[in-house]
Amino acid sequence: MTEEVYKVYKLRDGTVIDHIPHWKGMQIIELLGLQSESRFVTLGIGLSSKRHKRKDIVKIEHRELTEEEVQRIALIAPTATLNIIRGHTVVKKIRLAVPEVIEGIVKCGNPKCITNDEAVRTKFFRVNGKPLTLRCYFCERAFTEDEITLA
Repeated sequence: MTEEVYKVYKLRDGTVIDHIPHWKGMQIIELLGLQSESRFVTLGIGLSSKRHKRKDIVKIEHRELTEEEVQRIALIAPTATLNIIRGHTVVKKIRLAVPEVIEGIVKCGNPKCITNDEAVRTKFFRVNGKPLTLRCYFCERAFTEDEITLA
C-alpha cells in the first residue's frame, strides 16, 4: 500500500496558481508583489506533473486576484490554471489563456513608439502561433515571448 505525502498544505481560502511552467513560479511571486505582503504564500518548484514533467505552484492565502493580475500571469504562464478556494473547496477553476487584446500591461519595446513618448495606454494584439507573439496597435511592431516586457 502506498502512502500519499502532501508537500504543501491545503488552503482554507485564497488562490492556487497551478501548472505553472517549471522555474516560473518565482516570477509570478515577484509579478504579484507577494514577497512584500504579510499573507501566507507557498511556492512549490519542480513538482511532479501529469501534464508536464515538472511544474511550479503558488498558493496565496486569503487573496483573490484581479482580472489584470490574471492577464499578467497568462503572459508568463499561459498553461497555468487558477483555482479559487473557499472553505477548503475549489469554487472556481480558470484555465489561463492570453487574451486577444492586451491593454496597459505590456510596454512596447520600440523606443520610437508613441506609447513611450506620450501618455498613451499601450494596446497589443495576440498573433497566433508559438512562441507567443504580440503586435503593438500603434507602431505595428511584433514582439516574441522573450521580448515582452510587462509595464
